[in-house]
Amino acid sequence: MKLRIYKSKKPFINYRSKGLLLLFFMMQLALGLAQEQKLTVSPVSAYEIDADAFAGFDGLGSFYYIKNDVFFKRKNDKLWEYKNLSLGKITRVDLQNPLQMVLFYENFNTVIMLDNQLNEVQKINFSENDLPIMVAAVGISSQNRLWIYNSLSQHIGLFDYLKNTLQPITPSFQGNIKYYESDFNTFQWIDEKMNWFTCDIFGKVTALGKVSDFDQIQPVTKQIVLFSKDGKLHLQDLQKNVIYTIVNVEKSFKNFYYKDQILSIFTTTGITNYKITIP
Repeated sequence: MKLRIYKSKKPFINYRSKGLLLLFFMMQLALGLAQEQKLTVSPVSAYEIDADAFAGFDGLGSFYYIKNDVFFKRKNDKLWEYKNLSLGKITRVDLQNPLQMVLFYENFNTVIMLDNQLNEVQKINFSENDLPIMVAAVGISSQNRLWIYNSLSQHIGLFDYLKNTLQPITPSFQGNIKYYESDFNTFQWIDEKMNWFTCDIFGKVTALGKVSDFDQIQPVTKQIVLFSKDGKLHLQDLQKNVIYTIVNVEKSFKNFYYKDQILSIFTTTGITNYKITIP
C-alpha cells in the first residue's frame, strides 16, 4: 500500500498560537499604557521673586530662597537675610526646623545654624575637628545632632554639635551619593546607579528600590518620588511600577519643591504653587 501525501492549497494556520501572540501583544500594550500615564495639577497661587534658587517654604507662611549666595527669608512684606560671602556658595539648605535652620557650605566644609530671624547661632568648621571629617552630605537630626556623610571614611554618622563628636552608624560603602535627603529620624540617599536607600538613627539600612534617571529629584513617600528629566516633571511609584508625566505646569523651570500636597515650580520670573493629588 502506498502512502499518499496531499498538499493543501491554503497555508496552515495555528489559530491557538496566533491567539496567544495577540494576547501577549495586548498585554504588553496595556502594560506600556499603565506605566506611562499623565497627572494633571491645578495652580493655586503665584508670586514673583528675584532669586537664583528656591529653597522651600515652612508651615508658618514663610518662604526661602538664595540670591548671589545670600540666604533670604520672606513672609508677606517682611524680608530677612543672612550673608557670609567668605564661605562662598550655599550648597544645601535644611528647613525642617524653622527655628534651627542649617546652611551647608561644602567648599569650606562648614555648616552654619540659624534661628528664625536668620541670626547665626552656631558655626561648625569640620576641618577643625580632632578627627578628620570631610562632609559630603549633612542634615539636621534629633537630640542636638546632625546627619553626616563623611566622604573620607564613607560612613553615615550622627554628629553631636554640642560635644563636637561624630558617631558612625553604618559600615562604609562604595560609590558616590547622587542625591540625599533627611528628616529627624532617617537619612536617605540615591547612588550613581539610581539605587535608593534609607538609614534610621540606629544604623539600619534598607533598600527602597531603583529610581529612574533624573536631573532633580525629591522623595514624597518611601515608595514615591518626584523627578525631572530633560525639562519634564514626573512622578514615579515604585510599588505600582508606574510613572506619571505631570502636565499643566510651567515649562522652563529651574527647580521644584514639594511639601504638604503643594508642588512649587520655580522659574526665572517667580514661583507658581500647584495643588497635587498623589495617586
